[in-house]
Parts: sequence; structure tokens; C-alpha cells
Amino acid sequence: MNTKTLVSIAMLLGIGTALHFIIPGYLLMKPDMMLLMMFLAIALFPEKKNVFVIALGCGLLSAMSTSFPGGQIPNIIDKFVTAFLFYFLIVTFKKVSTNVAGLVGLTVIGTLISGIVFLGSAYLIAGLPKSFVLLVGGVVVPAMAANAIVMAIIYPIIAKILKKTSISSASVEA
Repeated sequence: MNTKTLVSIAMLLGIGTALHFIIPGYLLMKPDMMLLMMFLAIALFPEKKNVFVIALGCGLLSAMSTSFPGGQIPNIIDKFVTAFLFYFLIVTFKKVSTNVAGLVGLTVIGTLISGIVFLGSAYLIAGLPKSFVLLVGGVVVPAMAANAIVMAIIYPIIAKILKKTSISSASVEA
């Protein structure tokens, strides 16, 4: 992991944290835009050591900025599980993950995984204020749509920036 990669990851996590604070919550939950930046960082820098750093950073930053009562531990669990499962998807579907449509599809799958892991761990650790299925339908599904739309917009921009700089990325195709 070189310094340029680490700084790029840190910038994406910083943007994710800002979005996590700005996006309003509803039903005691909010769509996790930090997740989008985590997916983007993993897609751009798909190495196990990077994934560990990304998961740790996202987990801690999400835990500090959560609006869900008792959501700190579920956020950390969610980010580690989701980061490594998303990395597995990126590696498994390498050819698909380098284009916008493929990455958007993987983002939708990753958001669903994240929502289920977060709500499942929150259910076991802190309890849920509403039914599990209601929260998946009311929070996770809209987050899947929002993350897909934003990824379709932001990935080509970031990919073009990385192509014009000396920052190496294993999978960049605008």
C-alpha cells in the first residue's frame, strides 16, 4: 500500500463521512452513503490489505456518526463483513466490475448485504424498533436505489481522474 493509495482511500472515506453526517435519517435510520465510498474504494484499490484498512476506517467512522440507537457495534460488524464480501464479489466478477453497469450491479448487491448484516446484528445486539422486513423494505431498498444512482454518476468521474493522475488503480474503466 503506497502513500498515494492510502491518501486516495482516506479522501473517499472523508467524503463518505461528510455524506453520512449530511444525509438526514428517517425511522431512526439513514441511508449509508459511507457504504458507497467504501465500495468505490474497494473497486478502485482491490487488495486485501486495502480492504482491511477501508473496512476498519468505514466501521469506526460510521459508528461515530450513526443515528441508530445502539448502532455502533452493528456498524463495525457490518462494514467488516460487507467489505470482504464485496471484495470477494469484485475479485470473482473482475471483468464485470471494471465497467459502470457491472459496478452498479455489485453496489446494489453489496448494499443489500450491508443492510441485512447491519439490521441482523442490530436485532441481536440492540433490538429493532420496527420489524426486520419493514426496515429492509423501508430503508435498505431505497438505499440500494440511491447507491446505484450515485455510483453510476460518480464512478466514471473518479475513473477519469485516476486515469489522468499517477495514482495506480487495478480496475479503472470509464
